[in-house]
Amino acid sequence: TGRERAKMLRKWYDLMVENADDIAKLITWENGKPVAEAKGEAAYAANFFEWFSEEAPRTYGDTIPATVPGNRVWTIKEPVGVCGLITPWNFPAAMITRKVAPALAAGCTVVCKAPGETPYTALAVTELSHRAGIPKGVVNVVTTLSNTPEIGEVLTTDPTVKKVSFTGSTGVGKLLMKQSSGTLKKLSLELGGNAPFIVFDDADL
Repeated sequence: TGRERAKMLRKWYDLMVENADDIAKLITWENGKPVAEAKGEAAYAANFFEWFSEEAPRTYGDTIPATVPGNRVWTIKEPVGVCGLITPWNFPAAMITRKVAPALAAGCTVVCKAPGETPYTALAVTELSHRAGIPKGVVNVVTTLSNTPEIGEVLTTDPTVKKVSFTGSTGVGKLLMKQSSGTLKKLSLELGGNAPFIVFDDADL
C-alpha cells in the first residue's frame, strides 16, 4: 500500500541522513566534487525520499462529472510497472534518488543504469534501500562502462520495462526515443541545453 511504501521511503531517508558523510566521501572520490558540495548533494539526494514518503499515500484518482445522469466517472492511478532509469555522473547520488523515489512511491520497481564513472555511489545508495526494508528486486542497479549502449538498448527494447527516464545528452536522448518506439514506452528525458536568457540594453554590466 501507499502507506507501507511511505514507511520504507522514510526509513531510507533516515539512513541517507545517517550515512551522509560516507556518501559524500564516495561522491568526492569518484567524480572529484569538492567535499562541501558533495555533502550538499548527499543532503539533497536524501530529501527526495523525505518528499516522496509523504506523497506515496496520496496517489488519489479523480471523480469526474458525467454527462449522462446517474453515471459516475472516476480515474484510478496505478503503477506503470518496471522503470528503467539512466543517470549521469555529475550528480551520482541525487540523480538516482530523484528518479527512484517517485517511482517507488507510485508502486513501481526500478532498474538503474548507474554511470560508469561513479558506480560506488549508486551501489551505496542502493545498499541503504535494503537496510530500509525495501525487498530485494525492487531497486536494481546495473553498473557498466564499456557496454553502456547495449544496456540502454535492453532497457528501451525489452517489453518488461514500461517507462524509461534519462538525464544526459540530446543525442543519446534521441537514440533512446527511437529505440523505445517499438514498445511505445513512456519516456521522461532531461536533455542538454544552453539555458538561454535575454540581456536588455539597459542592463548595468
